[in-house]
Amino acid sequence: MKGGKSKADSKAADARLSVKNKAAPKKVSKAAKKAAKDPNKPKRPASAFFVFMEDFRKQFKEQNPNNKSVAAVGKAGGEKWKSMSEAEKAPYVAKAEKRKTQYDKDLKAYEKKQNDSPAADEESDKSKSEVHDEDDDDDESGEDDEDDD
Repeated sequence: MKGGKSKADSKAADARLSVKNKAAPKKVSKAAKKAAKDPNKPKRPASAFFVFMEDFRKQFKEQNPNNKSVAAVGKAGGEKWKSMSEAEKAPYVAKAEKRKTQYDKDLKAYEKKQNDSPAADEESDKSKSEVHDEDDDDDESGEDDEDDD
């Protein structure tokens, strides 16, 4: 039998592979690595294209009231954006720059606020250590609270 494998051979190979996979270290998911997002942090501003799309969606809905497809709106908007000259894009670029400067101001204020208030974190750590200190005192006394049946 040239090139053919029996079922027993493939099962043995699968068993060997499964052993190798079990020995491999577990991968940590991207979500677990990523820090939790702060809901108070300012959102990034829209680019010039997305500022354009805000207006374009309104116009497109007026011209095509029966169209419910988001993909069709996005595709038509992309084609229109590509065909526009730099002069036609200028108002949207200006709006995007204005939003960007406002975002920068908001972000600096947010970061300053974060740096100024680490006291809340310290309090929670302190209260945790106090709780653990009380637990340690009970253990040192030699009393077994678990056998109070």
